[in-house]
Amino acid sequence: MGGGRVTVNSQLELRNLAKTFQNGGTVRRVLDNISLTVKKGQFVSIVGPSGSGKSTLFHVIGGLTEPTSGQVIMDGKDVTGTKGLISYMPQQPALLPWRTIEDNVILAREVAGLPRQESIEMAREWLGKVGLQGYEHAYPHVLSGGMQQRVAFLRALLSPQEYMCLDEPFGSLDALTRYDMQKWLTSIWETQKRSVLFVTHSIEEALFLSDTIYVFSNKPTNVLKKITVPFSRPRAEEVMEMPVFHELKREIYQLLKREQERSAESTGTKEEFSHAAPY
Repeated sequence: MGGGRVTVNSQLELRNLAKTFQNGGTVRRVLDNISLTVKKGQFVSIVGPSGSGKSTLFHVIGGLTEPTSGQVIMDGKDVTGTKGLISYMPQQPALLPWRTIEDNVILAREVAGLPRQESIEMAREWLGKVGLQGYEHAYPHVLSGGMQQRVAFLRALLSPQEYMCLDEPFGSLDALTRYDMQKWLTSIWETQKRSVLFVTHSIEEALFLSDTIYVFSNKPTNVLKKITVPFSRPRAEEVMEMPVFHELKREIYQLLKREQERSAESTGTKEEFSHAAPY
């Protein structure tokens, strides 16, 4: 796939993506007609039930797996199945233990063949900005979980690709560290305005970080609703106390709860809703 040219204003557009897996005689449809857009410099989040195919979607965007149907459009070009066009931050930091902190930060730039000295200077500048000055020549095992996540984020941030896909990067952190990382990510992102597609299970996190939220259904996954987040930038933590924040949180929660109940009814199983209640 790929090669066709279309005219769009979006930085990244997914058009009617579907993905079906076949194992022997069993056909399993994971993604079903998903369409979404991430405009240039926009922070877009995906919230959905556990196991709803969000990671599969990232694999399709990154060209690691071909969709059964549909297109991935970047900068007006059909790039479906093309690798190397996004930077990716997984749920775990995935730092290489034999590389120093600064060498982990510059890894994506190194793979892209960019000048090493320029990359080292950028890494040291940004490590200083995020409170990691003095750790340039240390190794990952000496860092806390939150510090390792900062390094992983810098690796994605300094990569040459414009598009960042962040797959639940704070999911393994304790509540306080996660909250600090959310505030930190907001402050850093607002200086760079990279185009971000962010997966999270936290409704609060999505509302605090995002310009737009796509609420996903259970499998086969499609878009239940697109929500425009009304809070201005730069964004402070006080937005979490605003009535509209709690109204949107309740709306998303109810969407996900109904979807979980619908899925349980269709499979004949009784499941507990996994998202924390917003009250």
